[in-house]
Amino acid sequence: MPVPAEVRDRTRGFLPAGAEIRYIFPASWNESMYFVFVVTDSAITVLLNRFWSRTRPKSIWHVFPRTVRIGPVHTHLIPTFDLGGHTFEVDEEYVSVINACDAEIAGRSALPPDPLPDL
Repeated sequence: MPVPAEVRDRTRGFLPAGAEIRYIFPASWNESMYFVFVVTDSAITVLLNRFWSRTRPKSIWHVFPRTVRIGPVHTHLIPTFDLGGHTFEVDEEYVSVINACDAEIAGRSALPPDPLPDL
């Protein structure tokens, strides 16, 4: 399920002017702190939500350069990933979003070889 438009609108206030949201997904840490990860072309901004809220960011928790990989995602019962010394939990539906973020950094080297290069 995509992140609702209201959440996207709320996160724009924490981003630099003119920053375009490329990817956005929610995650949690310690089952009580909820975050929104906003990936732009220049940074990964992690927003801390209000207490017990998944949709109302209140502050910037950390900003990572865009060259930082978010994954790999460990897919156990609950998918998790490690970033900034913390282990975050994410809903299964957002695993592909994280993989797409990381594939974008790797560029052409992340693509499989062309099976028919002569065509």
